[in-house]
Amino acid sequence: MKIDLTDTTASKINKALVQGRRAIGTPAVGMVLTMVIVTDEENAYDSIRAAEEASHEHPSRTLVVIKRHARTPRERTAARLDAEVRVGSEAGTGETVVLRTYGEVSDHADSVVLPLLLPDAPVVVWWPVDAPAVPAKDPLGALAQRRITDMYAVEHPPAALEARVASYAPGDTDLAWTRLTPWRSMLAAALDQARAKVTSAAVESEAENPSAELLARWLEARLDVAVDRVVTAGPVVTAVRLGTEKGEIVIDRPEGPLATLSLPGQPSRTLALKVRSTSELIAEELRRLDADEMYAVALRGVAGKEIPAHV
Repeated sequence: MKIDLTDTTASKINKALVQGRRAIGTPAVGMVLTMVIVTDEENAYDSIRAAEEASHEHPSRTLVVIKRHARTPRERTAARLDAEVRVGSEAGTGETVVLRTYGEVSDHADSVVLPLLLPDAPVVVWWPVDAPAVPAKDPLGALAQRRITDMYAVEHPPAALEARVASYAPGDTDLAWTRLTPWRSMLAAALDQARAKVTSAAVESEAENPSAELLARWLEARLDVAVDRVVTAGPVVTAVRLGTEKGEIVIDRPEGPLATLSLPGQPSRTLALKVRSTSELIAEELRRLDADEMYAVALRGVAGKEIPAHV
């Protein structure tokens, strides 16, 4: 069910949500969190679809904030809020409200979002493309227990990575880090089996891949070795090589959903290591809303940089 509201208010949107739930006979008590997506029109469809797919595991109210750019002086001064309320099959297992803000309303989107948050439920804010310089100090980010960015989606990932180092606060995370979960799990399992001290390491990936840089920094910090960055044709991270006194540990995934694991003195084996969809990454992030300490370690790297607390 869809309800379109033009030049509306947060109060009218709440009434539309109640109306929609009554019409389809669905209560709101089953939802476990509020997901706020801050995006533009170009990326809105894919972001909403990913959030709705993730809602099958985490039923939520999804608030999509789209700040519309004014084309005329009159539009720049005119404050307006349009909304599209989706409930039932149109919104996964939760409910979705698409908010399009104009004029001064765009500068105070938090005042629109705040009355629409589920009471006594955690808040997650996700910027699919362009995140603020300091997510924790952003008016919308300040409402959230979890703030999700994506360095892979920006024009200059290395610059975005350094910006995330400078702006980190507990509760921040990035999908570039989430993409590494299978790699980290396999590397930990391989090291447990090999039981040998790592003396050298290399991460192979496409150029300027932020996940590869985070993985290299994490390995440097955890293994206390220098990690070589090797550029390949990709896609994304293609291999990790760990040198030990017994031989080389290698996880190699040049392409496709399968990787090859090689351990010293053991036959090679094939493992599933696919590139996961955005909805799978979001669903993983919603499973835990506390501070991701390992993400902070990966940002800091072996140098042990001080990460300022922006809270």
